Amino acid sequence: MGIGELDREAHVAEGTGAAAPRTLAEALRARGDEGLAALLRARPDLLNPVPNDLTQLATRAGTRGSVVRALERLDRFALQTAEALAVAPDPAPYPVLLALLTGDEGDPAIEAALPGAVALLREQALVWGEDDRLRLVRTARELLSPSPQHPSPTGLGPTVAEATSGMSPGRVQEIIGAAGLPATHDPVSAVAALTGLFTDRARMGALLDGAPPEALAVLDRLVWGPPYGEVTANPAPPVRWLRDRGLLLPVSARTMVLPREVALHLRGGRAHRAPEPVAPEVAVLREHRPQVVDGAAAGQAYTALATVEELLKSWDKGGPQVLRAGGLSVRDLRRTAAALDVTEQVAAFWLELCHGAGLLASDGEADERYAPTPAYDDWLDLPPAERWARLVTPWLASTRTSGLVGGQDAKGRALSALGPDLDRAAAPEVRHRVLGLLATLPPGAAADPETLFARLRWERPLRGAGPAAENTGSGSGPSLPDDLRSRLARWALAEAELLGLTGRGALSAPARALLNLPLAEAASPADEGGGVEESVAAERAATLLAPLLPEAVDHVLLQADLTAVAPGPLRRPLADALAVLADVESKGGATVYRFTPGSVRRALDSGLTASDLHDFLTAHSRTPVPQPLAYLVDDVARRHGHLRVGAASAYVRCDDDTVLGEILADRRSASLGLRRLAPTVLAAQADPAALLDGLRAMGYAPAAESAEGDVLVTRADAYRTPARTAPVPVPDGPPAPDATLLHAAVKAIRAGDRAATAVRREPSAPTPAGSLPRTSSAETLATVQAAAMTGSAVWIGYVNADGAASQRVIAPVRVEGGFVTGYDHTADEMRTYPLHRITGVAELADD
Repeated sequence: MGIGELDREAHVAEGTGAAAPRTLAEALRARGDEGLAALLRARPDLLNPVPNDLTQLATRAGTRGSVVRALERLDRFALQTAEALAVAPDPAPYPVLLALLTGDEGDPAIEAALPGAVALLREQALVWGEDDRLRLVRTARELLSPSPQHPSPTGLGPTVAEATSGMSPGRVQEIIGAAGLPATHDPVSAVAALTGLFTDRARMGALLDGAPPEALAVLDRLVWGPPYGEVTANPAPPVRWLRDRGLLLPVSARTMVLPREVALHLRGGRAHRAPEPVAPEVAVLREHRPQVVDGAAAGQAYTALATVEELLKSWDKGGPQVLRAGGLSVRDLRRTAAALDVTEQVAAFWLELCHGAGLLASDGEADERYAPTPAYDDWLDLPPAERWARLVTPWLASTRTSGLVGGQDAKGRALSALGPDLDRAAAPEVRHRVLGLLATLPPGAAADPETLFARLRWERPLRGAGPAAENTGSGSGPSLPDDLRSRLARWALAEAELLGLTGRGALSAPARALLNLPLAEAASPADEGGGVEESVAAERAATLLAPLLPEAVDHVLLQADLTAVAPGPLRRPLADALAVLADVESKGGATVYRFTPGSVRRALDSGLTASDLHDFLTAHSRTPVPQPLAYLVDDVARRHGHLRVGAASAYVRCDDDTVLGEILADRRSASLGLRRLAPTVLAAQADPAALLDGLRAMGYAPAAESAEGDVLVTRADAYRTPARTAPVPVPDGPPAPDATLLHAAVKAIRAGDRAATAVRREPSAPTPAGSLPRTSSAETLATVQAAAMTGSAVWIGYVNADGAASQRVIAPVRVEGGFVTGYDHTADEMRTYPLHRITGVAELADD
């Protein structure tokens, strides 16, 4: 069914069997249940709480906050239609509205799109009335109408009647005389005559034909807005000519305004300079084979997993401290970026991604630090594709915006990674929409960013008018817009590429599955998206990604230069063990590890012996263990533990007193405060940890020992925060209602409206409009008993246990024990009410 047919059906629904609606409530009352459900679906803020009746729904739909939210979600042409109605007469016939948008020349595209725009505005209760009397909701008119404080987006000024409202009658007569109009007897008819002149194309054209060229140049500068201009106390002759004939009207002693009727004549009747009835197309920047896109995306997904693992593994012993105001310091962010070999902006993204996925949090201690959460260990045990899905799913829904890191908030305070004030409620919607627009392109096609941003601005022109002046740490480029929505879209594109949702700028097949989109033209019905739960969609995406990721290997290639090459991602036990025994030298498709005396000592500190290391290397190398590596292991193991460090404050003992003599003679030991207590024991002023580090820096391989003299084994136990939940996204308004809630809400509103509009017999004491009926207890009891005997319905006022008052229409069937039981027409079910909570009762009229 086309938009025009929907529009015609809406007209029929509003006008069937009744006169034209006089209020928005009457227009809503004439709608069907589907029409009310569409309104509540488009404007979910109207449901909190559920309105008692249609009058209350109409009142709530006209409040300023609700109207502003509705306007923010209009596309550009629907908004331009509302703006045109705001400068049109109230009410405005459909032809007048069409003329304001098309102008004198007409525009087939606008003529085709306007019925859909009007139907959309009607559906959202921003416009009501038949086509011959279109009315913009009063609050929307106030928001969109021109005023000196809030210029109209159309660039139009006030009407002649509005601009001359404070002018003296004599001055008005002078103006119409200078314009060649006959004098009148009152200002109202004079203003009407001047308005008639300015709206008459022929007479207006003749008047302007006699204008000086300089006067026409003044009009040209004001015609598209702003319509206000400053003048001196003695204006130039062209300005005086315009002022004398009312083509410019004074707003104050120094300000003139171009009347709306004059501007529309000069514009050819068009309210907007550039109406945009059709959404801009998203252009294709380049095309690739879908297999290439999926491969590139999978490679980036693997890199994302490796980056997250590397980041959190470096914080296994506890990460940087939390700033007093929250977040990570600039110095720690810089160190993290250097460790990951990325920019600070990208490092902030990875930090926020881990935080949003619940893998990273603060430990909550007095000396608060960041550390991985217990959920990180569970995440490590998952297959790689599932780990990827656990990252991208919360990213899609997160309102945290890492692109703001490095900038300042509205108060000039620095925005730090993991800190407060990084939530932007529009971020999830923009991410979904960016990926959705990429999905409209052919498979393997990458979008032109500028056309993508133009499409987003057309879809939500007012949503992009957020804090655009907010300083951010990333440049936007000279050709790209800097409004909030465009910056969110730019960050979404970059982050999607980092996560492997896109490859070479095009949407990948796993991303399509994650968004519940069809995967290919030949997809089976089971592969179709739409209505699939989030967890199921994530599982489908992981299933598609798994074959594209490199398989984990269980071996390395040892080389004579004390390095080991991992030809692919290593299996978990091997990767963990090798990370203790060697240091990562380079990353990429093949990771290179280097063995050093320090790394071998680290493995020995963890409790392994030299024979354990030899067996490990032999078992996991596809090449023979090089002799230099075997010598390195044996040499470090022979010296490991020769020196023993314990706690006195701290001491060093060694069976070889000459070694202790060398340490005392070494100038580098001066900071440790060493002195000889016995031939084989040195005492130190430093603590044991500092003493161990100092001796290791001097080239020794000391071992820590317990109070009993046993060697202390340093296990690679990781520090974890207490259990933490992932941050909850900041809601962007109330959630969209589901079908069950919509059905129940429409049913309740209809029932409440029937109760509120039920025709009642006139009581002896008139009841004020909108108030509950008031009768004595005896009258209430007698009336409901009589209704129960006759089977008739009555109107009651009822106050529940929470003190909420409502009006209801019930048909009593039993009255006993202080309760009345009957069929509640409002709730459409049998209910029992305590008589003491009924404020009053009235009989319904016979008709």
